Amino acid sequence: MKRSRFSEEQIIGILKEHQAGLGAKELCRKHGISDATFYKWRSKYGGLEVSDARRLKTLESENAKLKKMLAEQMMDVATLKEMLGKNF
Repeated sequence: MKRSRFSEEQIIGILKEHQAGLGAKELCRKHGISDATFYKWRSKYGGLEVSDARRLKTLESENAKLKKMLAEQMMDVATLKEMLGKNF
């Protein structure tokens, strides 16, 4: 997965500048980001504090681990059912 040039703290700082009254186009030009990136950040991090963003990141990584574990378990169950269905 591609890593961002900006940390969560920096992203939240940029969004706070926008809330303070700076325009989106000016912010994008100032920080060298596209409009689409700004609006994606705003939808993901809008209204969050730095501690909330860190918690979100840990929850997302934990969720990914759990999804991987579930997929592995489902594969194991399917393999066992297939083995039990065969006549030896």
